[in-house]
Amino acid sequence: MHGILTRLLLTAVFAAGFSVLVHAPSYADTVCSQTDPATGECLIWIEVPGTPGTPGEPGDDGPQDTGSGAACYWDGTSQGITKPPPGPVPCSSPAGYWSNSYNCYISPVEPQPPAGDPSWQGHEPGDGAVYNCYQPQTGLLITIWSQDPPPNSGTGPTPREVAQIAIEQMHLSAINIGIAPEPGPDSIGLVGMPVWMWAKDPNAHTVGPITESASAGGITITATAKVLHITWDMGDGTEVVCETAGTPYKPSYGREDSPDCGHTYTKSSAHETDDAYTVTATSSWVITWSGAGQTGTIRLDGLNRSTQIRIGEAQVLVN
Repeated sequence: MHGILTRLLLTAVFAAGFSVLVHAPSYADTVCSQTDPATGECLIWIEVPGTPGTPGEPGDDGPQDTGSGAACYWDGTSQGITKPPPGPVPCSSPAGYWSNSYNCYISPVEPQPPAGDPSWQGHEPGDGAVYNCYQPQTGLLITIWSQDPPPNSGTGPTPREVAQIAIEQMHLSAINIGIAPEPGPDSIGLVGMPVWMWAKDPNAHTVGPITESASAGGITITATAKVLHITWDMGDGTEVVCETAGTPYKPSYGREDSPDCGHTYTKSSAHETDDAYTVTATSSWVITWSGAGQTGTIRLDGLNRSTQIRIGEAQVLVN
């Protein structure tokens, strides 16, 4: 059995790939600091102070951010090992530093084996080096040859940072605004009449759900994003938080209120710039990620798009 496990580990070692390591700031709540006005996509993410939450526990505003995750992890499934299950491990130990790619602790063999030793795998001393690869989960200790030092996962990206690569691949965008009365100089609503708001032609990039995977530093993360709610700044000092994408207005609805996303103005927009209220819809996304034997949540806010609508007062004619 020991020989079988050794061959399995060697297979995993020699098949391991190498990825560019990316170092990024520690986790925090994430906001979009600049939105492309044409596409509504986030151009720059910045980190702002935040407190990590507990996985599975909703906060006052939906799931809380669950932090960065651990960069070093064990996963024996490729060797047919299920116990211990995949999960974080210390990035260093007396046996060396942990490498996700090799799934073991790495340390140089001291002293290096003499020329002709099988551990050189046909190479000569000075051509790369021979390393110990110790897997405490199975008790296996083998030697490997490598031209360069095996990747040190303790200096690599965290699962959250890899998840953000996956999020970038999603091309998340602000919603296309649907609103009645329609924007434009030839359309005008009335004070006291219902305004309907909705996400026009919603798709995976504007409301989700959408799933992408990314790999870096020996970590593969799968992330799924969906909109939690849309906050509508109506331009009159009112914010309306809609838990759905909203219902598109139809003329047959007449003067009915929107069933899920609406507003009623109490003042004309005549005193506003361009005689119109600027309405801004800001999407709040929840992204759940999994991989490296871990799970987590990222909150992304700030994807927004704006339009203008005119609101007038009804004129009563008295003979």
